[in-house]
Amino acid sequence: MGCKISIIVPVHNEEEAIEPFIDNILTVLNKLTDNFEIIFINDGSSDQTLKKIITQRERLPQIKAIDLSRNFGKEAAITAGLDYASGEAVVPIDVDLQDPPTLLEGMVQKWQEGFDIVFAKRVKRNKDSFFKKKTATAFYWLWNKVADTQIPVNVGDYRLLDKKVVLVLRQIREKNRFMKGIFAWVGFKSSVIEFERPERFSSTTSFNFIKLYKLALDGILAFTSAPLKIWMYIGFIISISSFFTIIYLITRTVIHGVDVPGYASIMITVLFMGGINLFSLGIMGQYLARIYDEVKNRPIYLINKIYESPPKKEIK
Repeated sequence: MGCKISIIVPVHNEEEAIEPFIDNILTVLNKLTDNFEIIFINDGSSDQTLKKIITQRERLPQIKAIDLSRNFGKEAAITAGLDYASGEAVVPIDVDLQDPPTLLEGMVQKWQEGFDIVFAKRVKRNKDSFFKKKTATAFYWLWNKVADTQIPVNVGDYRLLDKKVVLVLRQIREKNRFMKGIFAWVGFKSSVIEFERPERFSSTTSFNFIKLYKLALDGILAFTSAPLKIWMYIGFIISISSFFTIIYLITRTVIHGVDVPGYASIMITVLFMGGINLFSLGIMGQYLARIYDEVKNRPIYLINKIYESPPKKEIK
């Protein structure tokens, strides 16, 4: 196959996984083409990850590295890889080998059949914890109920993207990025390859519950205004309920006279309404904070240095 394939690999403190990943991906790439590049995006690693990548470049010139100035997060790192990739087919993939490189053969075959996007779907998550599986299921269910753009269930960032899709993705420069949603939003003709997710090769993932929660929140708020609509409906229901309560109290007072209201009931009502108000303000604040981030128009990522064979290519 003469077409060039670009492999995008975001890494953060993954020094143990670099060499095994390269060995595994090369086994597959060598069967497909001799025209490829492997782009590592070093997302502010504090270990020897970058050094390991540079060492591997000595034996394999197709390896390139983008060293970001600090940790910007996986979504920004993938964006940097997409901006820099030069292949006709571009494949974001995790370095921990939970995204099996062997799926590339099937992806390329479907791409050659005319599909613009070929994504990998996990049919079993036996290696994930019970808590992670349940929270993932809840997230996909909630997303596809409220979001304007539907995303395929149990699909990560591992997918093959045609060059024309990548060119469209480069035009999307929003700061609070949720790549799974962005990949789905652009559309194009898609296909799927299913697989069972293996165990992580190296140390534990840096994506803890708090980071996953923040990513999920960013995704939902970036692709739907449903939280605002929900609280508008809740406010309407509470207002109607309050109106009928007022009518009831006025009627009871006219018929039975004035009684002494209870302190407990008043406090419960005040605290409940105060909580509702603060919660709804918090939701509006989340949207305002994202508008603030977009208005500042800061770059999605900053590059410290690019390691590639000359001549160097300018990233726009």
